[in-house]
Amino acid sequence: MSVTLNLMDWLHLLGHFLVLSLLSIGGAITTAPDMQRYLVVQQHWLSDSQFTTCMALAQAAPGPNVIFIALLGWDVGINAAGGVAAGTAAWGWGLLGAFTTLFGILLPSTTLTFAAARWGHRNRELLAVRAFKAGMAPIVIALLAATGWILSAAQGGAAENWRLWLVTAVVTLLVWRTRIHLLWLLAAGGLLGWIGWI
Repeated sequence: MSVTLNLMDWLHLLGHFLVLSLLSIGGAITTAPDMQRYLVVQQHWLSDSQFTTCMALAQAAPGPNVIFIALLGWDVGINAAGGVAAGTAAWGWGLLGAFTTLFGILLPSTTLTFAAARWGHRNRELLAVRAFKAGMAPIVIALLAATGWILSAAQGGAAENWRLWLVTAVVTLLVWRTRIHLLWLLAAGGLLGWIGWI
């Protein structure tokens, strides 16, 4: 895929990720639906398959899942260079894209989180602080569900992935109502995937 990006496009990409950084309550993964809307649907800088591949690679790789941000930027940069066929120039554009998106998503949220965490820790007994924490939980859950829906839709839709949604519902109930360690649930999910059930 080949796209053309000028200086203003790069600045818009940076600006969009700076804004998303402040909305990424619960982690950068919660803003994936808007990233998909912006990069794939609105700007056409990535294809739907490139977007979902970046997400899948980041989730499969060890380490923080924020790596998908760098992969998205990398693919935007590679596409701006004219694709992989551009050779070593594509690497430079890919690095620029990865740096732009990572810098954009990390700087505001890191700065705000540091300042808010210090303030919240000093004032943890205030009613407003406790209410804020309690009010954010359903928002984070809804954003994570929206991300799952987007990824499911890209893989054929929710109707075709009924088993995945069933496992998700069962695991959600188990986490909510029992004390089963999450590693056991992850292992069970891996086993279901290995045998081809999901």
